Amino acid sequence: MTTSGSTAGGGLEGVVAGQTAVCTLAGRMLYRGYAIEDLAAQATFEEVAYLLLHGELPKQAELAEFRKRLGEAMELPGAIVATLRSIPRGTPMMDVMRTGASMLAHFDADVNDNGHDANVRKAERLVAKLPLVMAAKHRIDSGREPAPADPKLSIAANILKLVTDQSPEDWAIHAMNTSLILYAEHEFNASTFVARCVASTLADLHSAIVAAIGALKGPLHGGANERVLEVLQQVGDPTKAESWIRNALANKVRIMGFGHRVYKKGDPRTAFLTPLCQKLAEKTGHEAMETTAATIERIIVAEKRLPANVDWPSARLYHYLGLPVELYTPLFVVARVTGWSAHVIEQLENNRIIRPAAEYVGPSLRNYISLGERG
Repeated sequence: MTTSGSTAGGGLEGVVAGQTAVCTLAGRMLYRGYAIEDLAAQATFEEVAYLLLHGELPKQAELAEFRKRLGEAMELPGAIVATLRSIPRGTPMMDVMRTGASMLAHFDADVNDNGHDANVRKAERLVAKLPLVMAAKHRIDSGREPAPADPKLSIAANILKLVTDQSPEDWAIHAMNTSLILYAEHEFNASTFVARCVASTLADLHSAIVAAIGALKGPLHGGANERVLEVLQQVGDPTKAESWIRNALANKVRIMGFGHRVYKKGDPRTAFLTPLCQKLAEKTGHEAMETTAATIERIIVAEKRLPANVDWPSARLYHYLGLPVELYTPLFVVARVTGWSAHVIEQLENNRIIRPAAEYVGPSLRNYISLGERG
């Protein structure tokens, strides 16, 4: 039996589920009207975070004040650090990020205030603190003590320093900064839509972010970048890449990092990151992996007509920066919390609970049969 009315395609493909002024993917990918290529090439992640949360690029004084607020928030309550110590080693880092976002709500004085200004304050604090959750748990699991962030450094620089225990060079900071900008926002993707659904019930911002992290964990969304590196490491020698990928395609093995629900002719973020990966590969001695990646990409595009998405180069970029694979998707969280928060704030400014209809495809009305008559 089916109900009457229009029917959405699988996965709501092509269905317009709302309006947003945060980001568009139509024609060019824009954050509040600015092309991502321009932002990635010229802006800092802090500028982009400000743009997404406040609606405009910051003036110099506004950026200085924003950086100051972020620096003052770059600290975790002792109780959260203690809880991170108690979480079993080897727990998936995305689970830790989800727990961390939830715990941070308990220490935020604005947690139950859904007003615009309060939500912006909460979002700024999450931007500052979620990288510290990731870094602290990683250090604990690797036998090191959590280290304090340097409020004078950028978020990109702090991430690299806290994870690697080395002062990052400018080229590494630039690469991390670029990655965070390109991952910061992406319209009504699965995790963002989840965040807006939660916000539409008038739940608090932290609850929406926790739900979004849960959605991002899935291998068909944020978790894909971790699978990308597994493929490249499995192939290894570039001379084996062509035979490996042709055999994988013949056996219908799904290769993560290719294809996209929106981008049928190519992901603009990939086009921007690929040359950056090539430069980093040369600088860090990973030319072999870059050659392997290029071979696999060429064959998949030729055979399956599936262009690479942003996960394909970003996994390599993080590897070339010396970051462990378990941090790849959490880094996505660190960037995307800006976009998620912007959408939550926007949803609440003109809110109506998100409650779509479903097309019923089950049986028609049936008569109830008592348990005794059912045998």
